[in-house]
Amino acid sequence: MLIALTVSLAVVVGLALGLLGGGGSILMVPLLVYVAGMDAKEAIAASLVVVGVTAAVSVVGHARAGRVRWRTGLLFGLAGMAGAFAGGFIGGHLPGTVLLVAFALMMIATAFAMIRGREAIDPSRAHAELPVLPVLAEGVVVGLVTGLVGAGGGFLVVPALALLGGLPMGVAVGTSLLVIAMKSSAGLAGYLTTVPIDWVLTGAVTVAAVAGSLVGARLVGRIHADALRQAFGWFVLAMGAFVLVQQAPDGLRVPALIALAGMAVALAGCAALVPRCPLRHAGRRGARTAAPA
Repeated sequence: MLIALTVSLAVVVGLALGLLGGGGSILMVPLLVYVAGMDAKEAIAASLVVVGVTAAVSVVGHARAGRVRWRTGLLFGLAGMAGAFAGGFIGGHLPGTVLLVAFALMMIATAFAMIRGREAIDPSRAHAELPVLPVLAEGVVVGLVTGLVGAGGGFLVVPALALLGGLPMGVAVGTSLLVIAMKSSAGLAGYLTTVPIDWVLTGAVTVAAVAGSLVGARLVGRIHADALRQAFGWFVLAMGAFVLVQQAPDGLRVPALIALAGMAVALAGCAALVPRCPLRHAGRRGARTAAPA
């Protein structure tokens, strides 16, 4: 039953990856740990297989729709592969709890950046490639971080392309999938030096995730860029909070949950009542963003 549930939920993981250009490992790692019963390191390594293959398949649909910037993606991916291999090798020697807590904290920080958004993006950037040196620098940093915590990287690549690079969300989503496929393979190579994988279960989960990703890739072009960006941000925030609470010691889980709930209420109050609250103006900032290409 647990295997059947894991495979079924993998379809949702693939849907998120195809639709948001990230979130595959954010969902897959907790799924494999808390549902399939894998230990943290094995789950991280297996997630790189699932997410890498799923991203490689779903990028085809985005490319046909013109939502992939190949030069930017390849440069970012190549730089990220070097960082991801190093991160994966280092991660194989660190405690699983440390990796998951770091994973959760980065998810929460990224979520706030995506929810807040950025100033208006020039519509002409929809067809632009990003400068080479910034792409290489960002690729190495993101690759190191995502290889370390076992994420394919979409939860950092999409913000890097959309917030720092200025690409519209639809293009950032499509391009990120190319990067994810490349970096996942490098991160996996690093983990395989120290971590074994259940290939039968991983293969079944991969097939299910690919099916979901094909549906997600079809939906992304029909959703406004601002709504897509904020949905990504709230999704990552919720998953980061969940992982963080799960990693808290038994006696601290309830207080941690109460603290996170209090933060959520405070954020909602800020957005609703404080005129200068950044979250209150997030929609206005993103509203000027061009719709996905």
